[in-house]
Amino acid sequence: MITIRRDNEIFETSGGWYRARWHFSFDQYRDPENDGFGAMRVFNDDRLIPGAVWPLHPHRDVEGLTYVVEGTFGHEDNVGGPFGPLPAGSVQRMTLGSGALHSELNASPDEPMRFIQIWILPDAAGLAPEVEQRAFTKAERTNRLLKVIGSQGGQVVKVHQDASVHVASLEPGAEVVHPIGEGRGAYAYLIGGEATFDDESVATGDAAKVTHQPELRIRAVASSELILVDVPMTFEPVGVWAGRV
Repeated sequence: MITIRRDNEIFETSGGWYRARWHFSFDQYRDPENDGFGAMRVFNDDRLIPGAVWPLHPHRDVEGLTYVVEGTFGHEDNVGGPFGPLPAGSVQRMTLGSGALHSELNASPDEPMRFIQIWILPDAAGLAPEVEQRAFTKAERTNRLLKVIGSQGGQVVKVHQDASVHVASLEPGAEVVHPIGEGRGAYAYLIGGEATFDDESVATGDAAKVTHQPELRIRAVASSELILVDVPMTFEPVGVWAGRV
Protein backbone atom coordinates (compact mmCIF):
# COMPACT_ATOMS: atom_id res chain seq x y z
CA MET A 1 0.00 0.00 0.00
CA ILE A 2 1.31 3.42 -0.93
CA THR A 3 0.02 6.67 0.54
CA ILE A 4 1.18 9.84 -1.18
CA ARG A 5 1.67 12.99 0.90
CA ARG A 6 1.67 16.10 -1.26
CA ASP A 7 4.03 18.99 -0.70
CA ASN A 8 1.21 21.34 0.34
CA GLU A 9 0.10 18.87 3.02
CA ILE A 10 3.39 19.04 4.93
CA PHE A 11 3.49 21.42 7.90
CA GLU A 12 5.73 24.45 7.41
CA THR A 13 7.12 26.89 9.97
CA SER A 14 9.72 29.66 9.91
CA GLY A 15 11.52 31.98 12.29
CA GLY A 16 13.34 34.42 10.06
CA TRP A 17 16.71 32.65 10.28
CA TYR A 18 15.23 29.22 9.53
CA ARG A 19 12.46 27.59 7.53
CA ALA A 20 11.33 24.07 8.31
CA ARG A 21 8.92 21.47 6.98
CA TRP A 22 7.92 18.89 9.58
CA HIS A 23 6.49 15.64 8.20
CA PHE A 24 5.47 14.27 11.60
CA SER A 25 4.39 15.68 14.94
CA PHE A 26 7.25 17.77 16.31
CA ASP A 27 7.67 20.50 18.92
CA GLN A 28 4.40 22.47 19.01
CA TYR A 29 3.04 20.79 15.85
CA ARG A 30 0.69 17.86 16.45
CA ASP A 31 -0.79 15.62 13.76
CA PRO A 32 -2.46 12.47 15.16
CA GLU A 33 -2.41 10.85 11.70
CA ASN A 34 1.33 11.42 11.40
CA ASP A 35 2.92 10.91 14.82
CA GLY A 36 5.68 8.84 13.27
CA PHE A 37 6.28 5.97 10.89
CA GLY A 38 7.37 2.74 12.51
CA ALA A 39 10.67 3.32 14.32
CA MET A 40 11.02 6.77 12.68
CA ARG A 41 9.71 9.51 14.94
CA VAL A 42 10.81 12.69 13.09
CA PHE A 43 11.49 13.68 9.48
CA ASN A 44 12.26 17.39 9.07
CA ASP A 45 13.40 19.32 5.98
CA ASP A 46 15.22 22.35 7.43
CA ARG A 47 16.83 25.42 5.89
CA LEU A 48 19.14 27.89 7.65
CA ILE A 49 20.22 31.31 6.42
CA PRO A 50 23.99 32.01 6.16
CA GLY A 51 25.70 31.82 9.54
CA ALA A 52 22.55 30.75 11.41
CA VAL A 53 22.88 28.57 14.51
CA TRP A 54 20.18 26.31 15.95
CA PRO A 55 20.90 26.74 19.68
CA LEU A 56 22.13 23.85 21.81
CA HIS A 57 19.22 21.72 22.99
CA PRO A 58 18.88 18.37 24.80
CA HIS A 59 17.49 14.98 23.73
CA ARG A 60 17.59 11.41 25.06
CA ASP A 61 17.20 7.94 23.55
CA VAL A 62 17.21 9.18 19.95
CA GLU A 63 19.38 8.40 16.94
CA GLY A 64 19.59 11.81 15.28
CA LEU A 65 20.36 11.34 11.57
CA THR A 66 21.26 14.19 9.22
CA TYR A 67 21.51 14.27 5.42
CA VAL A 68 23.02 17.46 3.97
CA VAL A 69 21.04 18.53 0.89
CA GLU A 70 22.89 21.74 0.06
CA GLY A 71 25.39 24.11 1.60
CA THR A 72 27.76 23.35 4.48
CA PHE A 73 26.50 21.70 7.69
CA GLY A 74 28.11 22.36 11.06
CA HIS A 75 27.52 20.59 14.37
CA GLU A 76 28.33 21.28 18.01
CA ASP A 77 27.60 19.28 21.17
CA ASN A 78 28.69 18.83 24.76
CA VAL A 79 30.24 15.37 24.36
CA GLY A 80 33.09 15.91 21.90
CA GLY A 81 32.04 18.39 19.22
CA PRO A 82 32.32 20.49 17.20
CA PHE A 83 32.24 18.18 14.16
CA GLY A 84 32.23 18.93 10.45
CA PRO A 85 31.77 21.00 8.48
CA LEU A 86 30.07 18.61 6.07
CA PRO A 87 29.35 19.26 2.38
CA ALA A 88 26.19 18.35 0.47
CA GLY A 89 25.74 14.59 0.18
CA SER A 90 27.11 13.90 3.66
CA VAL A 91 25.41 12.08 6.51
CA GLN A 92 25.81 12.22 10.27
CA ARG A 93 24.47 10.14 13.15
CA MET A 94 24.42 11.46 16.69
CA THR A 95 23.41 8.98 19.35
CA LEU A 96 21.61 10.95 22.07
CA GLY A 97 21.13 7.94 24.31
CA SER A 98 21.84 8.75 27.94
CA GLY A 99 21.33 12.44 27.15
CA ALA A 100 23.31 15.16 25.40
CA LEU A 101 23.13 18.70 24.05
CA HIS A 102 23.60 19.33 20.34
CA SER A 103 23.34 22.18 17.87
CA GLU A 104 23.01 22.38 14.08
CA LEU A 105 24.46 25.37 12.26
CA ASN A 106 25.12 26.77 8.83
CA ALA A 107 28.91 26.71 8.59
CA SER A 108 28.91 29.17 5.68
CA PRO A 109 28.67 32.95 6.25
CA ASP A 110 27.55 33.48 2.65
CA GLU A 111 25.44 30.54 1.41
CA PRO A 112 22.15 29.05 2.68
CA MET A 113 22.11 25.50 4.01
CA ARG A 114 19.48 22.76 3.78
CA PHE A 115 19.43 19.46 5.62
CA ILE A 116 17.09 16.57 6.35
CA GLN A 117 16.96 15.56 10.00
CA ILE A 118 15.52 12.20 11.00
CA TRP A 119 14.95 10.68 14.41
CA ILE A 120 15.13 6.91 14.65
CA LEU A 121 14.20 5.39 18.01
CA PRO A 122 17.05 3.09 19.13
CA ASP A 123 16.93 -0.59 20.03
CA ALA A 124 18.54 0.01 23.45
CA ALA A 125 18.09 2.69 26.13
CA GLY A 126 20.79 4.87 27.60
CA LEU A 127 23.41 4.43 24.87
CA ALA A 128 26.60 6.45 25.26
CA PRO A 129 26.37 9.69 23.24
CA GLU A 130 28.60 9.74 20.17
CA VAL A 131 28.86 11.13 16.64
CA GLU A 132 29.70 9.41 13.37
CA GLN A 133 29.67 11.12 10.00
CA ARG A 134 30.73 10.47 6.42
CA ALA A 135 30.78 12.31 3.10
CA PHE A 136 29.45 10.68 -0.07
CA THR A 137 29.76 12.03 -3.61
CA LYS A 138 27.00 12.71 -6.11
CA ALA A 139 28.60 10.19 -8.45
CA GLU A 140 28.11 7.46 -5.83
CA ARG A 141 24.35 8.04 -5.73
CA THR A 142 23.77 8.74 -9.43
CA ASN A 143 21.13 6.42 -10.91
CA ARG A 144 21.14 4.15 -7.86
CA LEU A 145 19.76 4.04 -4.35
CA LEU A 146 22.90 4.46 -2.29
CA LYS A 147 22.73 3.11 1.25
CA VAL A 148 24.37 5.70 3.50
CA ILE A 149 23.14 4.64 6.97
CA GLY A 150 22.47 1.14 8.25
CA SER A 151 22.47 -1.11 11.29
CA GLN A 152 25.68 -2.95 10.35
CA GLY A 153 27.91 0.10 9.95
CA GLY A 154 31.05 -0.68 7.99
CA GLN A 155 30.95 1.21 4.69
CA VAL A 156 27.97 3.23 5.90
CA VAL A 157 27.23 5.22 9.05
CA LYS A 158 25.88 2.95 11.79
CA VAL A 159 22.45 3.41 13.40
CA HIS A 160 21.40 1.57 16.57
CA GLN A 161 18.20 0.14 15.10
CA ASP A 162 17.26 -2.25 12.28
CA ALA A 163 16.83 0.69 9.91
CA SER A 164 18.52 2.19 6.88
CA VAL A 165 18.69 5.41 4.86
CA HIS A 166 19.20 5.54 1.09
CA VAL A 167 19.73 8.50 -1.26
CA ALA A 168 19.63 8.83 -5.05
CA SER A 169 20.31 11.33 -7.80
CA LEU A 170 18.39 10.13 -10.85
CA GLU A 171 18.71 11.22 -14.45
CA PRO A 172 15.51 11.37 -16.57
CA GLY A 173 14.31 7.86 -17.33
CA ALA A 174 16.40 6.16 -14.66
CA GLU A 175 14.57 3.65 -12.46
CA VAL A 176 15.50 2.14 -9.10
CA VAL A 177 13.72 -0.48 -7.00
CA HIS A 178 13.79 -0.73 -3.23
CA PRO A 179 12.76 -4.10 -1.71
CA ILE A 180 10.57 -3.90 1.39
CA GLY A 181 10.75 -6.79 3.82
CA GLU A 182 7.81 -8.23 5.70
CA GLY A 183 6.80 -6.06 8.64
CA ARG A 184 8.76 -3.11 7.30
CA GLY A 185 7.92 0.21 5.70
CA ALA A 186 9.63 2.73 3.44
CA TYR A 187 9.25 6.50 3.62
CA ALA A 188 10.33 8.11 0.36
CA TYR A 189 10.72 11.86 -0.13
CA LEU A 190 11.33 13.62 -3.43
CA ILE A 191 13.78 16.36 -2.46
CA GLY A 192 13.60 17.81 -5.94
CA GLY A 193 12.45 16.90 -9.43
CA GLU A 194 9.64 14.90 -10.97
CA ALA A 195 9.18 11.15 -10.74
CA THR A 196 6.81 8.25 -10.18
CA PHE A 197 6.54 6.18 -7.02
CA ASP A 198 5.15 2.94 -8.43
CA ASP A 199 2.46 4.37 -10.74
CA GLU A 200 1.87 7.55 -8.73
CA SER A 201 3.22 10.82 -10.16
CA VAL A 202 5.17 12.91 -7.63
CA ALA A 203 6.91 16.27 -7.75
CA THR A 204 9.29 18.27 -5.57
CA GLY A 205 8.29 18.06 -1.89
CA ASP A 206 5.97 15.04 -2.24
CA ALA A 207 6.49 11.99 -0.03
CA ALA A 208 5.10 8.47 0.25
CA LYS A 209 4.45 6.03 3.08
CA VAL A 210 4.82 2.49 1.72
CA THR A 211 3.84 -0.67 3.60
CA HIS A 212 2.46 -4.18 2.93
CA GLN A 213 4.06 -4.55 -0.48
CA PRO A 214 7.29 -6.25 -1.55
CA GLU A 215 8.99 -3.29 -3.23
CA LEU A 216 8.81 0.35 -4.28
CA ARG A 217 9.65 1.28 -7.87
CA ILE A 218 10.94 4.82 -8.42
CA ARG A 219 11.35 6.24 -11.91
CA ALA A 220 12.65 9.73 -12.69
CA VAL A 221 10.65 11.77 -15.20
CA ALA A 222 13.05 14.72 -14.82
CA SER A 223 16.36 15.01 -12.98
CA SER A 224 15.49 14.10 -9.39
CA GLU A 225 16.99 13.88 -5.90
CA LEU A 226 15.39 11.68 -3.24
CA ILE A 227 15.88 10.10 0.15
CA LEU A 228 14.30 6.88 1.43
CA VAL A 229 14.12 5.61 5.02
CA ASP A 230 13.47 1.89 5.66
CA VAL A 231 12.25 1.00 9.17
CA PRO A 232 10.54 -1.77 11.12
CA MET A 233 6.87 -0.94 11.55
CA THR A 234 6.58 -2.79 14.86
CA PHE A 235 9.29 -2.53 17.51
CA GLU A 236 9.73 -2.23 21.27
CA PRO A 237 10.18 1.41 22.36
CA VAL A 238 12.86 1.85 25.02
CA GLY A 239 13.99 4.46 27.49
CA VAL A 240 11.97 7.68 27.54
CA TRP A 241 9.79 6.34 24.68
CA ALA A 242 8.58 3.22 26.50
CA GLY A 243 4.79 3.34 26.66
CA ARG A 244 4.61 6.54 24.58
CA VAL A 245 4.58 5.13 21.03
